[in-house]
Amino acid sequence: MNDGPTIRSYTDLLVWQQAMDLAASIHSLTRSWPRDEIYGLTSQVRRAAAAFQNFLKTAQGSLKEAETHLLIAERVRIASAGSIQPALTLSESVGELLQRLVGSLSRSAP
Repeated sequence: MNDGPTIRSYTDLLVWQQAMDLAASIHSLTRSWPRDEIYGLTSQVRRAAAAFQNFLKTAQGSLKEAETHLLIAERVRIASAGSIQPALTLSESVGELLQRLVGSLSRSAP
């Protein structure tokens, strides 16, 4: 007997919900970045944050890519450590949930 929530759609998955929160957080964060970065880091971070909604295995790499771009933004001083920390914290949580989901699907595969 399963007393957990009923999953009717991928949108019911906590990992998907937090991934959406992360994508929105990154989008908000990058709005204040310099205009000359619109096709550089801004675009890369936004794409990386949204990309992992398509493929779970690719998601793990994209998540780390997004984290790396945020850290680059901090290093080149277009974002402060304080401004990227919420996204990095959420990214860590998404990564853990994603890893559990991938592991669960791997165990249940024939």
